[in-house]
Amino acid sequence: AWIVPTVTVIACLAGWEAAVHLFEVRAYLLPPPSTIAVVMFVEFDLFMSEAVSTVISITTGFLLAVVFGVPVATCMVYWSLFRRAIQAILVTAQVLPKVALAPLFIVWFGFGMLPKVLMTFLICFFPIVIDTVIGLNSVRPENLMLIRSMGGNRWQSFWKIRLPSALPSMFGGLKVAVTFAVVGTLVAEFVGSDTGLGYVLMLARGNLESPTVFACLMWLVIIGFVSYYSVELTERIVLRNRGAQRINQLGAGL
Repeated sequence: AWIVPTVTVIACLAGWEAAVHLFEVRAYLLPPPSTIAVVMFVEFDLFMSEAVSTVISITTGFLLAVVFGVPVATCMVYWSLFRRAIQAILVTAQVLPKVALAPLFIVWFGFGMLPKVLMTFLICFFPIVIDTVIGLNSVRPENLMLIRSMGGNRWQSFWKIRLPSALPSMFGGLKVAVTFAVVGTLVAEFVGSDTGLGYVLMLARGNLESPTVFACLMWLVIIGFVSYYSVELTERIVLRNRGAQRINQLGAGL
């Protein structure tokens, strides 16, 4: 599973390095990967100190979107009036350009962590809600009728039928949202922040330090990969445990 992706990445980096030297591209236009790697590790302490603020913003905004998004999606499934009332607001909040909202957040909430967390929350909220709604609505009607015929209430049908059926779709939304979280935090750091990798990237771009710009981008890619595969690992653990529970329940009934 890792051989093909690793070989592909190495081949792309080698082609990039060769093209830069072959065509004698200036470093301020496109630095070679070897130079970027040197900057990444020479300035390691700087990048790590600034990455702390970025990672905290990404994690906090994403977790807040999960905490609020899943209950909102559940209410949309069980309460049609609430769904009709909030659906237009959700779509409006999603289609609004986040770059235009970021300066307003700075005016309203000032500099610091709060605008970055709010921007991350806003950009993560929509995919979590939509995928959770799709997952909760994808349950087979006969399963719901079965549990109701056995005297189950709404809470039991949600916990035993709807939620397990919705988990794959929910985790799909979480994986999309966690990649958006990196974008949301970066946008907020671009517009108004004095900490974070986005702030370092803006300073480096203003000084035409292209290797530092690409080094920041590489660290952001690494953060994005770690975030994505953390959610995927959680998905595997949860779904595996769910599968094991179902096997045990079936075994107990035989």
